[in-house]
Amino acid sequence: MDFTLGVEEEYQVIDPNTRELTSHEQKIVEIADEILEGQVKAEMHQAVVEVGTVICKDIKEVRSQVTHLRKTISEVASGLGLRIAAAGTHPFSEWEKQLITVHPRYDEIVQELQDAARSNLIFGLHVHVGIEDREMAIHIYNSVRYFLPHIYALSTNSPFWEGRNTGFKSFRTKVFDKFPRTGIPDFFTGAGEYERYVNLLVQTRCIDNAKKIWWDVRVHPFYPTIEFRICDVPLTIDETVTITALIQALVAKLYILRRSNLNFIIYKRALINENKWRASRYGIDGKMIDFGKSIEVPTKELILELLEFVDDVVDELGSRDEINKIHKILNEGTGADRQLAVFEKTKSLNDVVDFILKETVAGI
Repeated sequence: MDFTLGVEEEYQVIDPNTRELTSHEQKIVEIADEILEGQVKAEMHQAVVEVGTVICKDIKEVRSQVTHLRKTISEVASGLGLRIAAAGTHPFSEWEKQLITVHPRYDEIVQELQDAARSNLIFGLHVHVGIEDREMAIHIYNSVRYFLPHIYALSTNSPFWEGRNTGFKSFRTKVFDKFPRTGIPDFFTGAGEYERYVNLLVQTRCIDNAKKIWWDVRVHPFYPTIEFRICDVPLTIDETVTITALIQALVAKLYILRRSNLNFIIYKRALINENKWRASRYGIDGKMIDFGKSIEVPTKELILELLEFVDDVVDELGSRDEINKIHKILNEGTGADRQLAVFEKTKSLNDVVDFILKETVAGI
């Protein structure tokens, strides 16, 4: 198995004078698309730009692609007098003042979901890992749900919302929770049960296609991938690449266990949700539940255990150097921790935005 990778990041479009989110009237997309050829697209809000890598054979290619995408979008935005920022929420811009992109798909979503859609001014990281076998993909999807809060905690990067310190390390998922078919998904016995579930939703007009299932992880309806959707978009290229490497290693480890007739324990969604809530609230600084021992354990300890769990696959994947950078996140804090440190020092959300802008293009 190659465990190919694809990474999507959503960026904020910022007016450098006001530090507010601003519409770019899709000019960034139009100009960048001539360079990136299909790797950039508009999103529902006009202050958002989404990029996606090509299919990457390994983590080195992911780093090259993510760097290229951030650099290109940053340069195009700068040419228009704008900036891009990578954070799960904007520190103070209000969603009520943001324009919706005119497009039949977005019109339909807003018509159905109303203010839940209009207020969904959030920015995420999506990571695809290639798995050709649908039954194997469903098996890994079932098992990997347990680890979603651990990965999420490392990505937390949205402590502010509409000018307030929310008290959460990631408020982004609290905003997204208003959508249907989000959050930690349920267990499925196999690909057949999953297909029957999707078909029922389509038949009863809950959805018109399976892309409107927005779970924290999903077996992608059209591509042969497992898609991880739980993460805030990280501040830096390093963090995006490191988290992607961890996700790939975890999928590879679970694949090998399955091929050896071994399995990780499957836990109920209600239990996993307890850990997700803690990750959202406390990031890496809180405690999560070790369900096997039925005790609370510091989140950082559980992340170190996760690194031990995947350790035997990272060299073959060629990702040890990237995986090791998780220790830097554990020592220096997530994007949320660093945003909060700037605010604690300066008491200025403008300074927080400036910090995000600087971190977004670090290493380019």
